[in-house]
Amino acid sequence: MNKPAETKYPINELIKQRWSPVIFDSKIVEKQKIASLLEAARWAASCYNEQPWTFIIATKENPTEYQRLLSCLVEANQVWAKNAPVLMISVAKNNFTHNEKPNFHALYDVGLAVGNLSIQAQELGLFLHQMGGFDAQKTRKLYQIPEDYTPIAAIALGYLGKIEDFPENLQTRELSPRSRKPLESFVFTGNWGEPSELIK
Repeated sequence: MNKPAETKYPINELIKQRWSPVIFDSKIVEKQKIASLLEAARWAASCYNEQPWTFIIATKENPTEYQRLLSCLVEANQVWAKNAPVLMISVAKNNFTHNEKPNFHALYDVGLAVGNLSIQAQELGLFLHQMGGFDAQKTRKLYQIPEDYTPIAAIALGYLGKIEDFPENLQTRELSPRSRKPLESFVFTGNWGEPSELIK
């Protein structure tokens, strides 16, 4: 199934084809591919080259750890994410290592790392769905995450499943059209709210 973005201007094909499914195949994701995704994340840009990201990861090949991570998701996300063969949680280090001062760019940098990961996934025929719907406090307790780190998002990862094999409500969600705000609504030159001539 393809859901390419309907773009106003040309963009990289991998970005155009990236989207967030809720229907995943049970096929195991090869360890080499998982390692490639994490390698892509490793090479993301970050403030002061701090690299403030950590990833907690579990696969269905280890059912105990998989259920542990799945239990951190809110129930509505568990319903469909339980089909994905790989689950992850991204975590940010709150302070700089070199001076222990607050790193206000840490969340931004973790987002960049996951952005790299998502494009590498697309290159390898994989898809991921990022979720804010998880219990950060439960995650912190279950995984003994130190206080100077913050759980950011959960991620379901895998190959696309066959839509006809899933309940109607998930099929409907999967087939829903993609949408984005127009460039004019968030690209400004001059005063706030004034659309830039660069994107007209």
